[in-house]
Amino acid sequence: VQLQASGGGLVQARGSLRLSCTASGHTFTVYLTAWWRQVPGKEREFLGGIRWTDGSTWYADSVQGRFTISKDDALNTIYLQMNNLKPEDTAAYFCAGVDGVLPIRLTTSYKYWGQGTQVTVSS
Repeated sequence: VQLQASGGGLVQARGSLRLSCTASGHTFTVYLTAWWRQVPGKEREFLGGIRWTDGSTWYADSVQGRFTISKDDALNTIYLQMNNLKPEDTAAYFCAGVDGVLPIRLTTSYKYWGQGTQVTVSS
């Protein structure tokens, strides 16, 4: 399975941005896909995830209410809609997939990782 993230860029504070993550290959093996972000020198942070079977979602408290994850089954794509962005949201954003029922807030649960897409929020 390959994951391709896109949609990053420069946005002003209080603006919005939507990231995409498209899966290819044996996508039927992916149980859940999640978004993470990382700032240089810090640990990777879980943002939220979506289960492919029924669209159930989970979010980190830090982004609950501002970020929304959705999916398009036909395109094998998940989205991260980010609203009311803040300078502290500046980071490299990654999508990742797990192939089973595993703790979704642990990086070690994820078998598949996409390359990061940079989001920069200016004040």
